[in-house]
Parts: sequence; C-alpha cells; structure tokens
Amino acid sequence: MNIYLIAIIVANVLFSIKGFSDIAFFRKYEFHMGSIRAGEQVRMVSSAFLHADWAHLFFNMFTLYMFATVVIDNLGNFSFLLIYMGSLICGSLLTMVFHKDEYGYRAVGASGAVTGILYAAILLNPDMSLYLYFIPIPIPAYIFGIGYLLYSIYGMKAKNDNIGHTAHFGGAIGGYVITLIKEPQMLTENTLMVILLAIPIILLFILEKAGKI
Repeated sequence: MNIYLIAIIVANVLFSIKGFSDIAFFRKYEFHMGSIRAGEQVRMVSSAFLHADWAHLFFNMFTLYMFATVVIDNLGNFSFLLIYMGSLICGSLLTMVFHKDEYGYRAVGASGAVTGILYAAILLNPDMSLYLYFIPIPIPAYIFGIGYLLYSIYGMKAKNDNIGHTAHFGGAIGGYVITLIKEPQMLTENTLMVILLAIPIILLFILEKAGKI
C-alpha cells in the first residue's frame, strides 16, 4: 500500500480513537460553526480527522482505500495529496456557506476528502466497478458515487447525526474540479461521465435555492 495513503489512514484512525475516548478532545477539534466564526479555523481541517463512531470511520477509510490507488496510479502522489486536502478544504468551505448562520452546527468526518478522491477515481476510470458484500453483482462506480451524494442530501435534510453530509458535496466539487483541471481532455473524451457526476451537485444547489435544504 502507498506510504501516503497509509499515513492518511493512520492519522484518521489515531485522531478518531482519541476522540472516541476523550470528549474534551472531540469538542475541541470538531467542526463547530460558532467556534470557527470566533476564530478557531483549525477546526475546518481537524474535524476531517475525527469520526462519529467506528462504523463512520470504517466506511470512510474503506472507501478511501478502494479508490485512492486509482488516483495515485494515474496522477501520482502529489496530485493524490492535492485532491485529498483540496477536497477536505472545499468540504469545510461549503459547510461554512450552507450553515453560516447556524452557530450550533457541529460535524465531523473525512467524508469531504474521501468523496473528492471517489469522484477523481471515477473520472479517471469510468469503467470501474465495485463488489459490495451485500450485493452479489458488480456495481458501476459512478452509480455508487451518485448514490452516495444523493444519500448525503437526505442526511442534510434529516440532520439527525453528527456527520458532515454537506462536506460530501464540497469534497465532490473539489475532487471533480481539481481532476478536470489536471486532466482537461476528460471534458471531450469522457463527456458523459463528466455530466453524470455533475447531476447530484447541481441538484444540491437547486434544492438549496428552493429552500428545501
């Protein structure tokens, strides 16, 4: 496994485990709108290394593991790190935009960064399929990616957990844009996939403008 991928997974696991057992640590570094607006911008990055529970941590790290190699093999280590961190920051920035007046808003998770890697991998390898243990047939990766973001819309509307669902979209936008900047030929060589992956992102902004989120 790539050393940079290992380092990111280890950082997420160690930071999250500390947060599971130390509520003061968790509260100090989670995404909390009031604290960030008071000047604690470090939370915009640190919150992406915390997770709500073991299932949340496992799902994010498993998704990262499944898709990161595609990005690394196609674009190299630097671009992988650029997309991961760029998507992380985009996720936090979009969360700031959507929840700027909700001073009590809290969220954690690497979902924004991971979704950025997911979107980058699908753009780079549109024919990729996934084998999920509870579904006996291969699932096209783009179906998984689109479904992931549609589920995130539900999570944003429900607001019944501490997971940063808004960050999923910010991360997707980050991974989508950075990958297309680095590989602009995809706009003509892979036009259909570029359009398909844009659909849930566009839907999000339509719903937000309509006041549905």
